Amino acid sequence: MLQKSTVIYLKSLKKNNNKPWFDEHRKEYEHAKKDMEQLVQSVIDMHGKKDPLIANLKAKECMFRINRDVRFSNDKSPYKTNFGASINGGGKKSGLAGYYIHIEPGQSFTGGGLYVPMPPALKKVRQEIDYNLEEFTKILQSKKFKSVFGSLSEWEGVKLSRVPQGFDKDSSAAPYLLFKSYIADKPLSDDDLVDKTLVKTILDSFETLQPLLQFLNRALED
Repeated sequence: MLQKSTVIYLKSLKKNNNKPWFDEHRKEYEHAKKDMEQLVQSVIDMHGKKDPLIANLKAKECMFRINRDVRFSNDKSPYKTNFGASINGGGKKSGLAGYYIHIEPGQSFTGGGLYVPMPPALKKVRQEIDYNLEEFTKILQSKKFKSVFGSLSEWEGVKLSRVPQGFDKDSSAAPYLLFKSYIADKPLSDDDLVDKTLVKTILDSFETLQPLLQFLNRALED
């Protein structure tokens, strides 16, 4: 579980997203960051027993910086209002499908997958789905997956309007070939964040997600 002070800090940061406030409350930030690191490391250590690809990762290697890159954004707020950790075999910049933890009051979630891969990687995944549709749908339609995630995430813009070139538009796999990202996520309430069962909840989502990650990464590694 996270400390209530961590959730309070992120809420306060959202209301006071400026450098003077951040500098004045740097101790609270360091405490919240450490709290998040401990949560992430606990999850890595426990799930790493089931997924050796992440077993030797360190939380610090997986977490994202709090500073925003504002160079190409109209929003010049200097700081993110969340803590995020991408737990991937080979590190968060490996390009492989992986697990993700997003802590942001009112918008927290756990899950993961493959987020906006480069075109060559995306084509490999689509081909793998097209060739092994039965295996892919079995993963997504399992009772466990449906109970934890429901289905693949379908936010605005995540799907093409037509089947990509090179694939049969009448294929049974067509609905899955439209995706530009293959993500599954489970929302976490603010109460979940400070509940003793938080680690168990995240571990359950990771265990459920693992077969999908193995499928996606097999495609990328071939």
